[in-house]
Parts: sequence; C-alpha cells; structure tokens
Amino acid sequence: MTAVPPDPDRPVPHASRRPRLVRAGFAAAAALALTVAAAGAASAQDDPGFAAPEEATITPGVMTYTNGDAQCTANFVFTDGTDVFLGQAAHCAGTGSSTEVNGCEAPSLPLGTPVEIEGADNPGTLAYSSWLTMQEKGEKDPNACQYNDFALVKLDPADVGKANPTMPFYGGPTGVDPDGTAAGEMLFGYGNSSLRGGIAALRPKTGASVGTSGEGWTHTVATAGPGIPGDSGSGYLSKDGSALGVLSTLNLAPAAGTNGVSDLRSALDYANGPGGYDGSLELVDGQKPFNPNVVPVDLGG
Repeated sequence: MTAVPPDPDRPVPHASRRPRLVRAGFAAAAALALTVAAAGAASAQDDPGFAAPEEATITPGVMTYTNGDAQCTANFVFTDGTDVFLGQAAHCAGTGSSTEVNGCEAPSLPLGTPVEIEGADNPGTLAYSSWLTMQEKGEKDPNACQYNDFALVKLDPADVGKANPTMPFYGGPTGVDPDGTAAGEMLFGYGNSSLRGGIAALRPKTGASVGTSGEGWTHTVATAGPGIPGDSGSGYLSKDGSALGVLSTLNLAPAAGTNGVSDLRSALDYANGPGGYDGSLELVDGQKPFNPNVVPVDLGG
C-alpha cells in the first residue's frame, strides 16, 4: 500500500463494502508539542448481561459497515446506563473526500444511519457523532474540530447478550487513560481491515507513541505495520492497558506511515458535555486482565 492512495474515501456509486480509509494524515501533521491532556478517569458501569469473553461475537475489533458501505473497526464498548454502544470513528460516516478532515465542516450521514456489525444478528444505529455535534453547536476550537473523531453505534438490545467489552489478544481495557502519552511509551492497537483477508495474526499492533499534540486531542503512534484502510476507528491501549484513543488518520508528515489517534478522554468529555450525555456515558472495562503481548514478527499488515 502506498502512503496515501488517491482519494479512496470519495463515495463511489454502486460500490459497497469498501474499507474506510484512515483519514488523510497531513491534517495530523500539526506541531507535535508534547503536551499532555489532564483529565480524571472514568469508571465502568455494571455488566448489562454480556456474553463471556470466550463466547462473545461482538467485541472491540469487530468490523463495522456504516450504511452498508464504509468498512471500519470498532474500538471499545460504552454504556450510558440504558443502552450499549460500540465506538467507532466519526469519519466512518463521512460522505466527503479523504481530504475533508475538519469535523466542524466535513459532511456526514445523519444519526439513525444503520451500521452493520460483525457478529451481530441485527444492524446497529449511529447514535452519536462528534462531527455532527460540533457542527450543530458551532464549535470553534480548532483542535476539537481537527481531532475530535468519535462516534457511537447503538447495539440492538437483542444483540447485547452476544457482546463483551474485552479487547481481543491484549485483554483490558482497564479504564480510560487519564493523561495521554509521552514520546517512546509503548502502545497497543487492534485493527481489523478487510484488506488483510481475515488473517487474525495481522490484527494486533504493538508500537510506540511519537508524542501528544493538539492540546491533548491527538497522539501520533508508530507501529510495526501502520493502520491501513479499514482499521479506522480501532482502539489503542496505553502501556498499562487503559483505553487511549481511536485510530483516525494515516499520516504523511511529520513521519510518513505513522497514525493519528484521537484522544478518548477528550472525546468522552465532549460527548458528556456538548454531546448531551450529561456525564452518563462511560467506557465498559474489559473482563480479562491486560496482558501486553508483544507481536514478535512484523507480518506485513
């Protein structure tokens, strides 16, 4: 794969089940000032009837297809005390080109759009989009506009019993990362692009932070084999297994082949404020301990 293919995110008439490109990364080439986002940790709410980790068919890392078209990867499981959601990137519902990366301006499908979920019997629905919220609220913060790339897909109640919040391969998450990353810290991701042909060994990604920027809104990460189209929205864990963020961009600069990861703490704070969840939206912790498995061989994913 070349670093940036020619505009594959532009809607293609009559095309379906195409991998959603990780957003054009020159937008993530902003100065990498090593600032750290300060925020408190979120606690998980009670288990709303999940399947056991070994039996679940809906977990972080499953493939999603928004409106039957753009393929992305789910990141983590969330609840507001009533409904259960899978997280994905807001740009997975984008209708513009790969260069339209400003969430305060980029066009998007509306809330209520159906989202097919791997392992579910029923489609989910797009229940929250940071892009739509920022546009509705007239957001002016340039860092939020550029890096707040987070959406929620509501599970059909009939499918909640097939779900589990545990991250495959690594276990966790162990809460929300409260303070971002510093350059050199180890990170762990799990992407599930359909371009990998279902090869499970290519999904885990071990790498390191290149730093935090955008006043804490984004992290640049380097892994052995970067995230590729279809990995958009996938979750990243910090060195202690806490949920760090959401894969958002494939970067051209300052380091080609790195990825931009939207900060989950910042995205949740926004959803619980302007997004209207009023503090009720929380990450659900994994039900297996975090195990920082290190992928021993780069298999070219």
